[in-house]
Amino acid sequence: MIDNKKVPEQSQQLSRSLNSRHITMIAIGGAIGTGLFLGSGQAIHNAGPSIIISYLIMGIFTFLLMKALGELLLSDTSKHSFIDFVAEYLGPRAEFMTGWMYWICWISLAMADLTATGIYLKFWFPTLPQWVGPLIIVILLMLANMVNVGLFGEIESWFSFIKVAAIVALIVVGTIMVITHKVVNGVPASFGNLVKYGGLFPTGGSSFLMGCQMVVFAFAGIEMVGVTAGETANPKEELPKAINTLPVRIILFYLGSMAVVMAVYPWDQIKTTVSPFVQVFSAMGIKYAAGIINFVVLTAAMSATNSALFTTSRTLYTLALSGNAPHYFAQLSSEAVPKRALNCSSLVLLLVVALNYFLPSKIFQIISSVSTINFLFVWIIIMVCHIRYRQRSQHPGISPMPGYPFTSWLTLLFFISILVVLLIEPATRLSLILFLIFFALLFWQYKLLTRRK
Repeated sequence: MIDNKKVPEQSQQLSRSLNSRHITMIAIGGAIGTGLFLGSGQAIHNAGPSIIISYLIMGIFTFLLMKALGELLLSDTSKHSFIDFVAEYLGPRAEFMTGWMYWICWISLAMADLTATGIYLKFWFPTLPQWVGPLIIVILLMLANMVNVGLFGEIESWFSFIKVAAIVALIVVGTIMVITHKVVNGVPASFGNLVKYGGLFPTGGSSFLMGCQMVVFAFAGIEMVGVTAGETANPKEELPKAINTLPVRIILFYLGSMAVVMAVYPWDQIKTTVSPFVQVFSAMGIKYAAGIINFVVLTAAMSATNSALFTTSRTLYTLALSGNAPHYFAQLSSEAVPKRALNCSSLVLLLVVALNYFLPSKIFQIISSVSTINFLFVWIIIMVCHIRYRQRSQHPGISPMPGYPFTSWLTLLFFISILVVLLIEPATRLSLILFLIFFALLFWQYKLLTRRK
């Protein structure tokens, strides 16, 4: 039962221990995850080289999303996260539903990433059951997150550094292979391979649209900076810096890596069950390089799970402060960590262990689809919230949204159009229907809550 009492604010003080380096690396970590390292294989299979265009379009709109979110956060740095702004500009019902939907977002994303860890570990241990890895990783990361937010920042910084180093290495090595026309599996490496096997849109325009799900999933979690605001030492200086460097990361990490992968390895030979990064390095004949890259993609999945534990615990904590979750979860430990909320999220994540036991071959696609739809809903809410904020304030805030109001409305319509595409696509239609059912249940639950009040 949800307790509608507000928790005294003075007793709830999160530690502001995240510095500029932490925020920057967390922002990078939010932009690089399992969607790029593992999900890109499925995206390439569906759309071919046109996936590069999909990443570019999605990158532009997620940058606009982040600019809108940044302007919101900087308008009042005393708030814990963007969910507090939803309460102010869209009302308590929207706050309740967005908060719980965002919690589900990260729970489902973490389940997908934990599933990925089980797949990656098979590279070294082919006979290892897929559920063993997720079980061990959840326990280890839960214990690490209990210490303090500073340790989370350090762990995430190193995870992000490893991911960035791997992508840069892939781009550099791949570019050298293209320049020297190194033969891989009988095919010379060349950027001409991007259009040689059926053109830029080899699977047709409809397949290009249907690849949207994995592209969106690749960017899921990019708004995580909006949850760190309450624990950032100097948000007015550090948040804009993290957000404004986003376009460079998108161009380098997504467009660069995908272009190199398909220039070295023909797109129609890329498997969906193994990371394209591992396939490329294996094709080079460097056995240990493939093992190193597999370690990197394993790190990426652990990083996303680490971020999920942080985000879900803070989201549950924020919900408890506003009376939209039991106030039991609003209590902080002596290290200023919402330990009870963290324990709850960790226990829920253990469900993925059972899912990987019963559905090891299908679970990643199912969960990633659910996660994608949930994140799209949250992004839509953020854009609506930003539009309402600008309409009310009538003047731009710190680090304003460029091209407002045109860009805000265009971004909102873009995210809505993707939901329509996912409804048409048979593979994601069931996930969208399940989302709508869960949405209706939350709507009904809030109605019961207000009646009790």
